[in-house]
Amino acid sequence: MPRLSTADLDHVLEHTPQVWDQLRDSRLFITGGTGFFGTWLLESLAWAVDRFQLPLEAVVLTRSPASFADRNPHLAGHRSIHFHQGDVQDFVFPEGRFTHVIHAAFPSTKPLSDPRETARLILRGTERTLDFVEQSRAQQLLFTSSGAIYGRQPANLDAIPETYGGGPDVSDPRSAYGESKRMAELLCHLQAERSGLAVKVARCFAFVGPHLPLDAHFAIGNFIRDAMRGGPIDIRGDGTAVRSYLYAADLAVWLWTILVAGKPGQTYNVGGAEAVSIAELARRVRDEIAPGAQIHLGRTAQPGQSVERYVPDVTLAASELQLKPWITLEHAISRTAGWAGPCAPATVFHQTTETKS
Repeated sequence: MPRLSTADLDHVLEHTPQVWDQLRDSRLFITGGTGFFGTWLLESLAWAVDRFQLPLEAVVLTRSPASFADRNPHLAGHRSIHFHQGDVQDFVFPEGRFTHVIHAAFPSTKPLSDPRETARLILRGTERTLDFVEQSRAQQLLFTSSGAIYGRQPANLDAIPETYGGGPDVSDPRSAYGESKRMAELLCHLQAERSGLAVKVARCFAFVGPHLPLDAHFAIGNFIRDAMRGGPIDIRGDGTAVRSYLYAADLAVWLWTILVAGKPGQTYNVGGAEAVSIAELARRVRDEIAPGAQIHLGRTAQPGQSVERYVPDVTLAASELQLKPWITLEHAISRTAGWAGPCAPATVFHQTTETKS
């Protein structure tokens, strides 16, 4: 894997000056630290440690330290990052006291085929992490949840706020992810009520950036891959579904800020503010990477059908934490393609369903 650009890493530091002062002399435990979210957190943490000469340690839970080291040797060998082998459902607790825990473990890039296993992994992993939080006497917990906990977004709601009271359809097996994330949030808040733990929840929507797989079930990743090959860009559905996207460097800014400056007990939507249809997304990807490439639509939209939306209202993060998307969608697309370069996968999967995390 190529390293992230200095421009992206400097962007994170530029917008998180208060974070690193408050994390000085801290000891962090991170689950999911080798995934898309986690890799960005580790990249920016290592950059900050080196830039500011921070005394800081991060212990990262992973099932395969060797595999991560092969992909990211500069992180595996960093003086402030240490790996703890284990599964989030039953890991042996690392020794010593920790100040902060980031619980971001879930294989969203490779969804599990059995919904029951999805539920077990999320709930058991959260319970085990909370047990560790208590033993380690950590006082701060950031839990990366998902916009999927809201269930299907009403067609008349342009952007969904944190106060929306809807939820997943529990009779639908496809709701296992969203409903389990919802329950995991509750477990975190129950722990906070019992122990005084400062819980901050990031409900994450859709993202784009380096380290996002281009051959998984992420529409924007698939489109970027298709465009890098000169097209055609294939849309499996009718292109009417609406999403918004946050660039990964901004995502790192938001997560670090919520961890350090978010209000205890507060939940923040994390995602882009600009709504865009899947068809328009494909056109923007084409225009940035492969002008003139063909776009193939899977099927024609039916008159009168409701439009599926998955767009967060992010005014709370803006008003409380001064967070916003700084990097435009066009720049996000071009930066992702530029980073991927020859690493773009050879396998072909044409899908438009976005992950709910």
